[in-house]
Amino acid sequence: MISQSLHEGWTLEILGKKRKYPAKVPGTVYGALLEAGSMEDPFWRDNELKALQVMEDDFLFETAFVPAEGMLQCQNVYLRFEGIDTLGEVSLNGVPLGQTDNMHRVWEFEAGRLLREGENVLRVKLSSPTRFIREHYNPQKAEGTSDAMKGFPALRKAHCMFGWDWGPRLPDAGIFRPVTLLGDEGAYIREVRVRQKHADGKVELSLGLSASSTAKGVRFTAELVDPDGNAKAFSTVPMALTVENPQLWWPRGYGGQPLYTVKVKALSQGDRVLDMWERKIGLRTATMHIEKDAFGESFAHEINGVQVFAMGADYIPEDNLLGRVTPERTRRLLEDCCAANFNTIRVWGGGYYPDDWFYDVCDELGLLVWQDCMFACATYELTPAFSRNIQAEIAYNVKRLRHHPSLALWCGNNEMEMFVDEGEWGASFRQKADYIRMYEYIIPKVVQEQDPDAFYWPASPSSGGGFDDPNGRGRGDVHDWSIWHGMRPFADYRKGACRYLSEFGFESFPCLKTVETFTLPEDRNLFSYVMEKHQRCAHGSALTMAYLQQMYLYPASFETALYASQLLQAEAVRYGVEHMRRQRGLCMGTIYWQLNDCWPGASWSSIDCTGRWKALHYFAKRFFAPVLLSCQEEGMLTQNPNINAEPYDMEKSIRLAVTNDTLKPRQFVAKWALRDRLGRVKREETICLSVNPLQSITLPKTHLPEADIFQDYVSYHLYELGRELSSGTVIFSLPKFFQFADPRLGLRLEGDEIVVTAGAYARGVEIQNGAEDLLLSDNYFDMNPGERRVKILRGEPFGLRARSVYDIAKGQK
Repeated sequence: MISQSLHEGWTLEILGKKRKYPAKVPGTVYGALLEAGSMEDPFWRDNELKALQVMEDDFLFETAFVPAEGMLQCQNVYLRFEGIDTLGEVSLNGVPLGQTDNMHRVWEFEAGRLLREGENVLRVKLSSPTRFIREHYNPQKAEGTSDAMKGFPALRKAHCMFGWDWGPRLPDAGIFRPVTLLGDEGAYIREVRVRQKHADGKVELSLGLSASSTAKGVRFTAELVDPDGNAKAFSTVPMALTVENPQLWWPRGYGGQPLYTVKVKALSQGDRVLDMWERKIGLRTATMHIEKDAFGESFAHEINGVQVFAMGADYIPEDNLLGRVTPERTRRLLEDCCAANFNTIRVWGGGYYPDDWFYDVCDELGLLVWQDCMFACATYELTPAFSRNIQAEIAYNVKRLRHHPSLALWCGNNEMEMFVDEGEWGASFRQKADYIRMYEYIIPKVVQEQDPDAFYWPASPSSGGGFDDPNGRGRGDVHDWSIWHGMRPFADYRKGACRYLSEFGFESFPCLKTVETFTLPEDRNLFSYVMEKHQRCAHGSALTMAYLQQMYLYPASFETALYASQLLQAEAVRYGVEHMRRQRGLCMGTIYWQLNDCWPGASWSSIDCTGRWKALHYFAKRFFAPVLLSCQEEGMLTQNPNINAEPYDMEKSIRLAVTNDTLKPRQFVAKWALRDRLGRVKREETICLSVNPLQSITLPKTHLPEADIFQDYVSYHLYELGRELSSGTVIFSLPKFFQFADPRLGLRLEGDEIVVTAGAYARGVEIQNGAEDLLLSDNYFDMNPGERRVKILRGEPFGLRARSVYDIAKGQK
């Protein structure tokens, strides 16, 4: 196979404007215009409005190329587009090749008859996506979330490009993935399916091959290269191989991630390689463990027979401008997930299917992938054409991704079963019937055909389909928005449990340096026009302020309010995760909303669009730790936070729990102490305990009637062989009522470490440099009086400063 990349010499023309710009392919319209200086940064202030108007036009991408040596002699030549966004008309040398209407699938055209010696001209006309959805919108047809532009379900384009409750309306267009000319030299391997059968400590691999050959005497061979570089050939008919002593692939924390390489070659009579297919695979079994029990029905990832507690976050597109998403950027994001002890990523269904490198990195790092199909918060008109289109989309992506060991399950959609069942968006009887046809017949049938070993789940949330209690807590997965949208206190997470919490979260603002990337000084008020333009959640700022009023004193400055919002977010999610981890066995997953951002602004992310960690990501590193000591306190927040309530006998107690999410039994020493605000110990206890693998145990409740709710706190620590593994603090009042003493925080540098000193109890200690781009081994932590050391992992220690909850009402030091 002769492969020629067609990535050079492209131009972009805005049709009707008679001006051309240099363009990158892969790339987009916005990217080309920004690089040419013909467009303002769409993320700056309210430039989104100007950028949206650009999409009312049509565009022409054009390049000229000379066919590679030998291309014209090939019997078949194919023009392959890995991704066109979205409404395209493709022509070669003035002759139409075809049209495209789905950014989620590959498009391949037979081009050999049109190729000629010398220069060939390739054109891709892209039509306006905003005009299309407007013209195809009908109130009686497909409706969707009001956060996006009307009519968005009509187009197989990333839905969130039309706006969401965390992102702007920037429906960019372009050729966002590679374009390749493929010359068939006598054989074309179109696909290879690798199946595994695990039994008796061995793995039997079998290959299914789809290929065409026109040359005489073509033969196909296959080999497996193990992680140590040793190669072994498959038998030829059928293609099969038994792997003795297999090195199994595991999620992070459960074992290693050894990867094998499968190579399939098409050889001529003279053993010349005519085509080759090569992929890395992991040897493992993967399904969902679903079994009736006393609480309903279990729902847990089961890898190699071991039930895994899923810990991670929901992933959205990394940028509104897809041309700026690179392997390096994605790798850093996923490595930051591992640094925070994730073992799972859910790819949310309102974006697009990530690039191959996303899954390659997940394979390497041991991150399980919950993969939504790209349907979210909308109804659809299931016409014959739409059905054919989505079947091709699902088939292509399943074939593209099925070899990845990280791929844990396919999910039909995001929140459709729940909202259609509730009558959201005025779903008609026909649309309810179409829902069942799409997600419980058409899509699972395609998944089964393309990957019989894959696990398919109809929706998130779901109890298994059929509109049977879609968000029920006793089966399947749950989305819980009672905290945040429902305005319930954080402690409400403790009122029950669910089998798998796949979406829940809390908003916050990014830090000041990120806010500066889209604002002028006069914009820096939480309720300013520009800040509200970058706050896409209806009533989001009001909800933040309402929760702020519940928990903290009024911030002394705009910048301090940003800090306080991040502490709110982190504490809210911590309450949920720690409770669910204490319920291990009943609950088997906590995936918070959301991991990342596509632009700067208020959102539920734990890492903002610049790559800066918010407080939540540091909290995640602690609450997702393989071994966790958590404390369930009883106090004002869990009983009655109303300071003017009729006086009642408040319970003041703690209940420690230890979760061991490792494969070994562990021996621990737990210590807790009741302390006054200066850190002086008033009562303490040391407990020795054993915890079996993959188990959580809860210790008896300890009542502390002597505690002063406004001046006393409890610190707790977990040790193994003298090494501290987990720690934290709790108070019995609310932070706004606690009478903090000035901790007199100090910082000093010792090599690659920052030594933090405190003279009193300090809560939510934040360490920052002037650029706010430090990445530390720990941050936003609580500490007793004394010293604490943290390592500098990224950034330079210039302009260091520290603050804590004590400083919220006093402003930045």
